[in-house]
Amino acid sequence: MDKFSFLNAVHSEFISDLYDQYLVNPDAVEPSWKSFFQGYDLANENYSINGEEIAVEVPEQVSKEFRVLDLINGYRTRGHLFTKTNPVRNRREYSPSLALENFGLSNADLDSNFDAGEVLGLGTTSLKNIVLHLEQIYCASIGVEYMYIRNPEVIKWWQSKLNFNDNHPRFSVEAKKYILSKLNHAVTFESFLQTKYVGQKRFSLEGGESLIPAISVALYNAVEDYGVKEAVIGMAHRGRLSTLVNVFRKPMNELFSEFEGKDFEDANIDGDVKYHLGLTLDKTYQNGKTIKMNLVPNPSHLETVASVAEGITRAKIDKDYKGDDSKILPIIVHGDAAIAGQGIAYEVAQMSQLNGYKTGGTIHIVVNNQIGFTTNYLDARSSTYCTDVAKVVLSPVLHVNADDAEAVVHAIELALDYRMKFKKDVYIDLLGYRKYGHNEGDEPRFTQPKLYKAISKHSNPLKIYTDKLIAENTIDTGYGKKIVADFKAMMETEFTKAKESDSSKVREFMEERWSDFNRQRLDGMLSPIKTAYPKENLENIAKVVSTVPEGVKFVRKAERILGGRAKMVFETDALDWGMAETMAYGSLLEEGFDIRISGQDVERGTFSHRHAILRDEISEERINLLNTNKDNKGEMYIYNSLLSEYGVLGFDYGYAMANPNTLTIWEAQFGDFSNGAQIIFDQYLSAAEDKWKMQNGIVVLLPHGYESQGSEHSSARMERYLQLCAKDNMIVADCTTPANFFHLLRRQMKRDFRKPLIVLTPKSLLRHPKAVSSISELAGGQFQEVIDDTINPEKVTKMVFCTGKFYYDLLAEREKLENENVALVRIEQLFPLHHDKIQKIMDRYPNVKTYTWAQEEPKNMGAWTYMLQRFELAPLKVAARDFAAAPAPGNGARDKRRQQRVIDSVFDTTEK
Repeated sequence: MDKFSFLNAVHSEFISDLYDQYLVNPDAVEPSWKSFFQGYDLANENYSINGEEIAVEVPEQVSKEFRVLDLINGYRTRGHLFTKTNPVRNRREYSPSLALENFGLSNADLDSNFDAGEVLGLGTTSLKNIVLHLEQIYCASIGVEYMYIRNPEVIKWWQSKLNFNDNHPRFSVEAKKYILSKLNHAVTFESFLQTKYVGQKRFSLEGGESLIPAISVALYNAVEDYGVKEAVIGMAHRGRLSTLVNVFRKPMNELFSEFEGKDFEDANIDGDVKYHLGLTLDKTYQNGKTIKMNLVPNPSHLETVASVAEGITRAKIDKDYKGDDSKILPIIVHGDAAIAGQGIAYEVAQMSQLNGYKTGGTIHIVVNNQIGFTTNYLDARSSTYCTDVAKVVLSPVLHVNADDAEAVVHAIELALDYRMKFKKDVYIDLLGYRKYGHNEGDEPRFTQPKLYKAISKHSNPLKIYTDKLIAENTIDTGYGKKIVADFKAMMETEFTKAKESDSSKVREFMEERWSDFNRQRLDGMLSPIKTAYPKENLENIAKVVSTVPEGVKFVRKAERILGGRAKMVFETDALDWGMAETMAYGSLLEEGFDIRISGQDVERGTFSHRHAILRDEISEERINLLNTNKDNKGEMYIYNSLLSEYGVLGFDYGYAMANPNTLTIWEAQFGDFSNGAQIIFDQYLSAAEDKWKMQNGIVVLLPHGYESQGSEHSSARMERYLQLCAKDNMIVADCTTPANFFHLLRRQMKRDFRKPLIVLTPKSLLRHPKAVSSISELAGGQFQEVIDDTINPEKVTKMVFCTGKFYYDLLAEREKLENENVALVRIEQLFPLHHDKIQKIMDRYPNVKTYTWAQEEPKNMGAWTYMLQRFELAPLKVAARDFAAAPAPGNGARDKRRQQRVIDSVFDTTEK
């Protein structure tokens, strides 16, 4: 008897479901079926038992059913390669194709009926009908990639969604008119700008205008169907102006004023180009429901904004929505060249499901122009698609023809449904073109003559969709002409208003969020602020962080750490750096501030000084002792990050932007790691307030100090941050005492304004016997921008200014030499320099003949060139290493010799 005769009675849909499970996880399938699938492999007629191939005879009809199932699976996995998604180019040919012959079928089978139709919801039907439906589902205007996802529930969800209406929308007349109206706004707006402002840069959306109805529908459906309260949108330049006016409803006369080149009304900011600006507003729909919309400002580093937008979203989830990520929707709009070429796109993708960074899923839309600046896509990536980064985190991708407006809207609806159900990222590849060059002044025919010849003859999406609706009698010709004319008339009115205005304005992003904070200039940054905290409260915090909670068992080393904390406060009264830092956090939590810290290994700290998170020895539960304080009004979040600087700093900058009352800290594992995030420093921390009127209180901790750890892990390159300092944009500090660090952190939150704070933090000083502070210094002091020496000022003939860990090296040498002639004055805040306080200290020393800046870095690094430019009180000499290409030598002995030379020069009595 044929051992496979039982297959005649098995339902095809059952086999298909089982096979899908087998593809995802073979071991999850019942062993006999697993063995069958392995040997039979859906088309082969050899069955393997214990590795031995045995020839078998499977009933012909059953064999063909399997071949049809294989065909269906082929369309599901590879159908996206054979879609009609490219409006201006012929697709590349892929092999093997989806031809019947490649699945052991032929045209002779087209009229035969197969139970496999059940898989598509068709019931038993002909192969011809099955192929027709597969072509409609997988090879029309939408190509879908999802079969690599390893969750059978997700696979089934997509198959169910795609089978419905053969993956084609069925919109009502009202919905079609809405899509048409948004498409009209997009197309007519760009045409109007091209007429009025010929050749001006605007990074037009022409060729991808269906983005506007897509975003509009996504936002409306999010509010109507899912109760979403807020959206955060990050996007590059292309299409930003259209999004601002046609989705966010930025007054057009304001935009036209920017095109007119009128100066900004606020003389205290320099502003930015119009296609970088952001906007926040509340939008109310006709049904009375409202959504808050945030379009995040973005610099020319296109993908940067993705990380910032995600950080803003997470901040609002944590603070506004109490952890409910279904109330806010992040949307990131990419360019095809950028998402394929920029590493931060990968970093943001990897963050998407991590505890410290997830935002409940993001809808990614790629405005795919099929070209970079002038670079053809074949030269811009090695992957098949620009969206292939999505596969790293098993995100589904929908490739859509941008000319098919209804398909685009259908795709965004699918994407929204997926995000809301599974709380994961989803990507839409909006395949269109770019009508002009990279900007409207370029001539693209220099580099892509054939492509732009085709584009010049191609109808815009509005005409294509209008003709479609007229052909199906949804509208008449007059309707299409009227909506265009009405929109043009409105723009003409706004254009006239712009001509009459005298200036342009930069609207403050998230202005409502910052209503309780004042923008401050230099004087405000130098004003003192009370940061003292009652001693009894500090002692209570010390008890909390040195006590094992009831029912918890820590490893023995952790218990010793807790004992050490208690000893510092209650016995020796000598708090080290880590304890003072912990006390700063504890005091802020009691005052109602939240705290977020992220970065590589921050829970323990790179140098094992923080131990903010301890683990129960039995359950391995993460325990943050600071959060166990019953007097807290705030909460602390601390997360070890992925090995990323660029993406994580961008995320935390966004977090700080949205939560000004959260002390938000990013710590680099070593200070030099911040090099990888330099774009965030350049474009956001140092410049955002001047460009976009955006305050931000992000704190960046950068371990710094020359301790023979080689060229990288010595210097945080403070010179780079000091070079970025101007007017009133940020703060750079290099503290020498735990107490001063305590007050610096508290000052950051107690002020009524926010500035980014860069702190050069120590390594060896974390356990230096002299780098300690008393509890009274925390309880009764305040931040000292400058710390004077304690020696007799009458004997001093040389005043040496220094900062950070190098002070202790110089102090040790002075004590060794028993020198009384050299005063060591610590500059704890490098920017802004507090000249008044420095002058008062200088006035105390009547016999000083020489003023020197001393540093352990080479002369072309560290703070020397900055001090040379900014120190205005006396001529400065310098004691530093010679100019160097690398920050420090890799050999410890050589490093120590160079360090000693600088120290010797400071105390050189023959110096003239």
